[in-house]
Amino acid sequence: MPELSVVVHGPNTQDHLTGLLDSLADRPLPDTEVVVAAVGDWARRTAERHAPDVQVLSLPEGTSDAAARAAGAARAGGRWLHFVRAKDGLPPGSTRTVAERVAGLTGTADVLLLDHLRSTWRGSGLPSADGPLLARAGRTGLALDDSAYLLRLTPLLGARVLRAGFWRAHEEQLNGDDEAGTALAALLLADRVAALPHIAYEDRRLRPAGLPPKTPEQHYALVDRYERLLDLARERPAVYTVLYEIMVRDCLRAFTRDGMPEDVAREFFHRASVAALRRRPEGHRRPAGLEGIRRSLLEEGAYTKYRAFQAANRTRRAVRSTVRAGRRQLGTRVRDLQYRRALHRPVDPHLAVFAAYWNRGVACNPAAIAAKLAELAPHIHPVWVVTDRNAALLPPGTDHVVPGTRRYWEVLATAKYLVNNVNFPNAVVKRPGTVHVQTHHGTPLKRMGVDQLPFPAAAQGLDFEALLERVDKWDYSVSSNSHTTRMWERAYPSRYVSLDHGYPRNDVYYTAGAAEIRAVRERLGIAPGRRAVLYAPTHRDYEAGWTPRLDLAALSDRLGEDTVLLVRGHYFYDGAASPLTGLRRSGRVVDVSSYDPVEELCLAADVLVTDYSSIMFDYANLDRPIVIHADDWETYRTTRGVYFDLTAEAPGPVARTQEELTGILTTDAWRDENAAKARAVFRRRFCEYDDGRAAERVVRRVFLGQDETSLPPVLPVGERTPAPTPEEAA
Repeated sequence: MPELSVVVHGPNTQDHLTGLLDSLADRPLPDTEVVVAAVGDWARRTAERHAPDVQVLSLPEGTSDAAARAAGAARAGGRWLHFVRAKDGLPPGSTRTVAERVAGLTGTADVLLLDHLRSTWRGSGLPSADGPLLARAGRTGLALDDSAYLLRLTPLLGARVLRAGFWRAHEEQLNGDDEAGTALAALLLADRVAALPHIAYEDRRLRPAGLPPKTPEQHYALVDRYERLLDLARERPAVYTVLYEIMVRDCLRAFTRDGMPEDVAREFFHRASVAALRRRPEGHRRPAGLEGIRRSLLEEGAYTKYRAFQAANRTRRAVRSTVRAGRRQLGTRVRDLQYRRALHRPVDPHLAVFAAYWNRGVACNPAAIAAKLAELAPHIHPVWVVTDRNAALLPPGTDHVVPGTRRYWEVLATAKYLVNNVNFPNAVVKRPGTVHVQTHHGTPLKRMGVDQLPFPAAAQGLDFEALLERVDKWDYSVSSNSHTTRMWERAYPSRYVSLDHGYPRNDVYYTAGAAEIRAVRERLGIAPGRRAVLYAPTHRDYEAGWTPRLDLAALSDRLGEDTVLLVRGHYFYDGAASPLTGLRRSGRVVDVSSYDPVEELCLAADVLVTDYSSIMFDYANLDRPIVIHADDWETYRTTRGVYFDLTAEAPGPVARTQEELTGILTTDAWRDENAAKARAVFRRRFCEYDDGRAAERVVRRVFLGQDETSLPPVLPVGERTPAPTPEEAA
């Protein structure tokens, strides 16, 4: 019996079925079968082209989604059923991930919840808002009564995988034409649910103008859906209350947004009013503010008053928008006036402005350059741009400005040198005689700059015209290897000079001594003789928040008492609720997300475990083992875009599952001869210019004006001596 049956059902709308089946055929899927309940001849012919890889069930044109779904499920033989509409998609590799997850759920859950992407006719690969809720659920089975917040997940049946026995026991209640109602009913009927907080489905939303208009009964069906669901939750107070809140929210949204004809809107409002009043939980309190007023008018059935309230709100928003715009314009005029005045002052040849990571503090390449500047050119005064929140964390005596203040604009207008690892604001003028240095903050694996244009998940919200205007202000772009130089020229096309000098932040990997490494490990509480594994995953543009991709507690238990797991969350999630809360296990799992600088964590670690983070390129300078955990490589590669295939050119062994990762770390595979050979090839390519003197080369070239030929030469990789390993330092 196969572990998983993927039941594809429906017509071949806009030929999306072709791509869906291609993605399923991309690689062999053990313990997985594909059943296509093809509606219409086009869907049948499309599916049959993939035979014998799929089972094709031919259904007549016009067969409903519910009937097609039921027919496919009846043919399926798997222990778990994943219903996939023919118009939707499955990210590469996601079905394998789902199959591996359900294999471990025997007897512990009826429903597995998945994260998903959204696509519209305007763009594809947009992240859902479900990530934080799924991360909160964790990986163990849950009872809905204890986790009613899961009802707030997008009601998408494709983001649910159902145990086959559970489906057959409740098929009458689960299989209707209201897919959203079915997705909610699955949660209500399940004894326990489990979560897989990974992207494993793509919801393609067709352009509304291309769909037939809704009938009045289709509008009213929304109220009927929640009446049926609330009946299922009648004896479960916590679940009932959350479901009631969702019903009221969805009814008000539909009334506001669905463009119903006047007579239909009036009747819909009446039905929703009756349901909201009759179904209201005992003792339930309405929210305060405008939302409370909306709900009060709904319960009263006050259609005319509600319409008047909507009109008043629209007017109020328009007035507020005008006032806010006026205030912004006034603030902008004041700022522009201050800045313009400062631009008339002479450029100060002894003033340098530094910033890093959107003004988070003294860090990264700018920090290493500033430190070397103080040594080689103390006559140049550094001023750091730091947010008010982070100013208290600065080293004592650091001169700094807070964005938006008068002095902030003054130093930006008059400094000769502006150094950043991202970009300064669009308003900053490139004055004649000034020098702008872009240090960057990593070696590019993922697509950057204008190369993100074909990838909506990465490009969402980016203004590429403004980006290129900022790039045109660069005089110098710092690079750590020829791969990076070429990719920056491609991603940020302009006339800047590439400084092929290495990344200054990586100098420490050659200058640190045994005493420094021992001191860092002592600060982290790592006892002598214990192995330190640094786990540093990267950010994913298609996820709403930090979703742990490993069961860290289980991994720590498998690695044993002699291993400390240092977990470093990406800085994009700074200030967000940490999914590591409560994972302190006798000092064996340590959350180091807020520990700075990250270079010290690398010095303290015996081995790095990462996925697609650029930390691997920096850590490789230490010539210590690196393990890649690439469980969602196909999804990441497809949605974010990459410059090369990491799985084929990795700096060490590659694990596709947690079990594989555990096997590597509990044997010698993480540091054996094959791992060393892969790392050597990787270092030759990506540690090309890093030798411990990068900061010196940048300072001498940019601030002291020395000719390229007079700079310290870059040592070949084989002639460098990295910092000692923790074992050597002990």
